[in-house]
Amino acid sequence: MKKDLKFEDLPDAVGLLLQIVEFLEIELRTIKENLQTKVPLGLMKRNQVSQFFQINLATVHNWTKRGVLKSFGVGNRVYYKRKEIEDALVKLFR
Repeated sequence: MKKDLKFEDLPDAVGLLLQIVEFLEIELRTIKENLQTKVPLGLMKRNQVSQFFQINLATVHNWTKRGVLKSFGVGNRVYYKRKEIEDALVKLFR
């Protein structure tokens, strides 16, 4: 499907292309937001646990191995229940 473009038609064609690109960017952003994995309420990721306790990820790993924290695996991801994290905080400071 070949169309003959004249030099005087170029500004309109470029404007149309820019509108199409802007529309596609918005659509892609919407699709990306919908595809991102959502963490259910009440669950925390490892980095959130480390920020909560103000410790590094190695300490979170060690506490999990020692049974101080209980983790839950979903696929290849690790989550912690917020309630259990708060309970562990109380136990740590007794």
